[in-house]
Amino acid sequence: MSRRGFLKGSAHVVLASGLGGALLSACGGGDLDTELPQTPRLASVSNFRDLAGVGAGYATVDGKRMRRGAFYRANVLTLSSADETAIDKLGIASVYDLRTPGEIARQNDVLPGGVTPQTLNVLGISDFVVPVMDTAAAATAFMEAQARGYVTGAAQRAAYGTLLTRLADGAGAQLFHSKAGKDRAGWVAALLLSIANVPLDVITQDYLLSNTYLAASLDEQTGTLRAQDGEAAVAIQMPLLEVQESYLQAGFDQVQISYGTMANYLTRGLGMSQATIDMLRARLVS
Repeated sequence: MSRRGFLKGSAHVVLASGLGGALLSACGGGDLDTELPQTPRLASVSNFRDLAGVGAGYATVDGKRMRRGAFYRANVLTLSSADETAIDKLGIASVYDLRTPGEIARQNDVLPGGVTPQTLNVLGISDFVVPVMDTAAAATAFMEAQARGYVTGAAQRAAYGTLLTRLADGAGAQLFHSKAGKDRAGWVAALLLSIANVPLDVITQDYLLSNTYLAASLDEQTGTLRAQDGEAAVAIQMPLLEVQESYLQAGFDQVQISYGTMANYLTRGLGMSQATIDMLRARLVS
């Protein structure tokens, strides 16, 4: 299958150096939008970022740009006092938590002021704990199966369809998150960028940025694992802790297998109307 089968075109991405600058070339080079300040880096919520990217926002294949300040993505909101003050300035109206009830019970969100919290249990199960695997290959296969399940699972499709519809209808800036902000939330981000007609190679690079934003957390987790169980255990568990291009590809492949096109997945799979998709695209791009 062609990885470009769901989008109208593609663009070559030249990675810039530095955190937050990895996709500057896709966001209008190094020229920053002076009317919108850069999204704050939150030390306590490391994978918090603007869906639209940095600078002037991701360019689309039809000559438009993503609208910054409309949608944000994140890992669990363990906000410090300083970061709560910073995020309060963004005017976020709604927060959508994609975790299971068990995950939420173990770690509640610290919510920005004035937001409406909503929970959407994407996996449709009471709890989710990262499994222990015997081999790195098994861990990778598990993550790819999870990505395919976002397309085929009834609970996943219902939750994602509800989320995208609410994002289209909601007023003000909105934030969605999962536990690490890389898998369940990563698929949402990929769908939104696809709806906005962002080139697939940019969508892929944006997906992989979770490894950069979560680098300190990954170092801490692997350091603990290494001290307890050795280097071999780190190698086995690493595919569960990071994102790989094959995970996103597995989801896109499943879309084609199950629905033929992304448009069919959105309408038939997620139950979205074309009017809702058009409304969402209008909110995504300027």
